[in-house]
Amino acid sequence: MKVKSALPVLTVALFSASPMQAQTLPDHDHAPPRHWSFEGPLGNFDLATVQRGYVVYEQVCSSCHGMKHVQFRDLEGMGLDAEAVKSIASGYQIQDGRDLSGALKYRHGLPDDEFPTPVKPAGVPKGMLPPDQSRLTVVYPGGPDRVYALLTGYGPAPAGVAVSSGQFYNRFAQGRQIAMKPPLRDGEVHYADGTPATVEQEARDVTTFLAWVAQPHLVARRRTGVRVLVYLLCLAILLFILKRRIWSNVE
Repeated sequence: MKVKSALPVLTVALFSASPMQAQTLPDHDHAPPRHWSFEGPLGNFDLATVQRGYVVYEQVCSSCHGMKHVQFRDLEGMGLDAEAVKSIASGYQIQDGRDLSGALKYRHGLPDDEFPTPVKPAGVPKGMLPPDQSRLTVVYPGGPDRVYALLTGYGPAPAGVAVSSGQFYNRFAQGRQIAMKPPLRDGEVHYADGTPATVEQEARDVTTFLAWVAQPHLVARRRTGVRVLVYLLCLAILLFILKRRIWSNVE
């Protein structure tokens, strides 16, 4: 798989190596499978984890990445009340046309606005566009496992492996090199619930948040599906009993 065909890359500032690098460098390691609370037909999102993940997104990821398919009001689904959502929205600057001189105008965000994409992300190499994170865990090859692996997969390059200028070694990145510097550090964020903010914890939390953002109604759909299956099973049993009763007197 070449980088050119890969869909949006990672959560928190994910920039893949160039197509030329993808051709000359070995492929990435496969992300090891991890247990996620939202997996399986009876899976569920841990909203405390989702809320911590939003903290990581807001304090780390949002400086580079937007979520153009997510409205601030959607955050009510992770347990926030309307006032909290309004406060979060007002902390963002939203483009609102241009003034008479042609310069961009901005206003404070409203609950019905989408999460904006930064116009000039800090520290992003010129010409690179940080991927939108609205559907990242759905469209990115490897899903949540790969996103988590990328966030925690930085390290020194093995002996004999040259890392291009402006790139960082990450064994889970396409071509094993990535233009994004390690985005997470121990203690990078402060969790209100007292959870230790290790790199692994931050990565797990923000990955869970992005999985929830990508499919906020996943749990409701699964519950509906389970109810339908139970209903059909009960109906099948009743029809079987009815059939046996009707044909019981027929020789």
